[in-house]
Amino acid sequence: MKAIWNGVTVAESDDTVVIEGNHYFPASAVKPEYLLPSNLRTMCSWKGECRYHNLFVNGDVNPDAVWHYPEPREAAEQIRGRMAFWKGVRIEE
Repeated sequence: MKAIWNGVTVAESDDTVVIEGNHYFPASAVKPEYLLPSNLRTMCSWKGECRYHNLFVNGDVNPDAVWHYPEPREAAEQIRGRMAFWKGVRIEE
């Protein structure tokens, strides 16, 4: 699977976990040169605290387009160490 935004593949892996229709890529498959920190935090009742990153590609920023659960609750342990995408990021095979 590939995560593509602004014409660039920002993550690629054959090992994704699909939860609620979202592909969670191993963090090591996400290219760090495209990530910028974000202060956004949200809470999911069954996954725990979610943290976000901005995507920065070809001079454009996609705010809070990447998320992960650094300490997921037991029910979501399968997404520990993984990142997912939204806000116009295409997921393709």
